[in-house]
Amino acid sequence: QVQLVESGGGLVQAGGSLRLSCVASGNIFSINTMGWYRQAPGKQRELVADITSGGSINYADSVKGRFTISRDNTKNTVYLQMNSLKPEDTGVYYCNADGVRQWSDSAHYPGAQYWGQGTQVTVSS
Repeated sequence: QVQLVESGGGLVQAGGSLRLSCVASGNIFSINTMGWYRQAPGKQRELVADITSGGSINYADSVKGRFTISRDNTKNTVYLQMNSLKPEDTGVYYCNADGVRQWSDSAHYPGAQYWGQGTQVTVSS
């Protein structure tokens, strides 16, 4: 099975920084898109940022200019550098991999989606 494991969450003061990492492991041939979602208590899950294998990036408006997403395709790893953190950034951050193709898949199989277990980010005021 493909697994995503996040790390780097924690408790920081407003204005501080955290760097999240997510490693995808398994019989992986390719991953189209890797990204980060977050969910605050009582709120719906929202996209924070994602990045394609070719380097195309989307950011939520609320994090533009503060967060930076990057990935290492050879390591199937995605990162989220979070600067100037605000209390509103608090939530569980989930790594997502979409369009994941395994070596055993058909060449025309579009891929499957996987989620990490989540890592807590808490920003105090």
